[in-house]
Amino acid sequence: MTYLIYILAFAVLLGVLVTIHEFGHFIVARMCNVYVQRFSIGMGPVFYKKYDKHGTEFALSAIPLGGYVSMITNKLIELEPEISSQLSEEQLKNTFDSKPKWQRASIMFAGPLANFLLSIFIFTTIFFNTADPQTIAVVQNINQEIAYSSDQEFLKNDKILSINNIKVRDAKDVNLELLSYAGFSGELNFLVERVNSDNLLNVNIIVNNFLPTSDSQSNPTQYLGIDIAYLMQPIIGKVISGGSAYNAGIISNDKILKIGNTNINFANDIRNEVSKNPNANLEFKISRDKEILYIPVSIGSEIIQDSEIGVLGVSFGTSRNFGEALSKGIYETYNLSVKTLQFIGKMISGNMGTENLSGPIGIAQMAGNTAQAGFLPFMYLMALLSISLAVLNLLPIPVLDGGQLTLLGIEAIRGKPLPEKAENVIYTAGAILVGMLMIFAIFNDISRFF
Repeated sequence: MTYLIYILAFAVLLGVLVTIHEFGHFIVARMCNVYVQRFSIGMGPVFYKKYDKHGTEFALSAIPLGGYVSMITNKLIELEPEISSQLSEEQLKNTFDSKPKWQRASIMFAGPLANFLLSIFIFTTIFFNTADPQTIAVVQNINQEIAYSSDQEFLKNDKILSINNIKVRDAKDVNLELLSYAGFSGELNFLVERVNSDNLLNVNIIVNNFLPTSDSQSNPTQYLGIDIAYLMQPIIGKVISGGSAYNAGIISNDKILKIGNTNINFANDIRNEVSKNPNANLEFKISRDKEILYIPVSIGSEIIQDSEIGVLGVSFGTSRNFGEALSKGIYETYNLSVKTLQFIGKMISGNMGTENLSGPIGIAQMAGNTAQAGFLPFMYLMALLSISLAVLNLLPIPVLDGGQLTLLGIEAIRGKPLPEKAENVIYTAGAILVGMLMIFAIFNDISRFF
């Protein structure tokens, strides 16, 4: 049953990503009046097809892995003259290579663009329908052997706000930012908020050949010498109607600073302080829209496992409106695209290990695992892989979209296409390179089982 889930999840994942990619090519080709011979969902033998008024065949193929768009080119007509007899005069006039360079470039770029847009759509949907947990990276333990370049050092419960001016909040942010410095020698700057201090501090760490091995790259904070927990900030999300917080006038986005005589740093501090004070009257110090308020709260109570505990009637985290969700979706897509390019560059330079490079087996395993974890993790993986597909396709490798865009650029500079023999050599080399990368990725997948 587990293997069936892996297979189905992989088929859905790859099918959606490749179909969206090819649809990008198709829709822009149609806008440029290029004749599209076939748009297939799936690969292999066609078991269902239907023609539209433009003569395009829309097909469902037997192998549910991806899809493709077939456009007629002058070169194809030269190689297979019998095709011309099957096409109308209008279709023959609207071959792909008969169009201006900017239209051909637009068609090529449209595939990766569709994947970027899919990622933005998925991220926006996720962010709009889930609460922002308002987590923050908090130092828990420190390796005292680390050498610092300033008088400031990490202390327990330091909140890490940014790394080299890039804001970080959760494990993904921290790990991605640290991984982007693999092989780096120099200074890493951490902006830190210290408990019971109103001032932000800079902790500067000197590194030399940072994260030099695959093991260190798998846990960059440990290599750095610190253990980090990701804790929720004491910001009120939803206020339950009729609960203690509601009756006291506490509202969403209030930040709790103090309860009675106890300073509050994280959401867990609120839970702990409230739970041990059932039916008590406590004063809450609250930050609301840059204003400090002191609000008396009558703590409620409930019985759990024969013990009476205090309850406040709130959840933590904040909701996002559509504009905020869209903005975060765009930024997430942009940031992960940049990081993907950086990691590819570091793999090429040897500063980052290639052991984690996954092929179809590894992707199938990730798809199955996330599918079992739930709908949202599966969609998040789809967004990540959509970004990877877009970025990889934009690399200047022949047979990929980026390679064709590069050849169009060369054609624009020369004023004419490259000689046919030169193009054939380039495409053959590109195909060999892509094939070797695929074999290497599959080898990585298999080696993980041994």
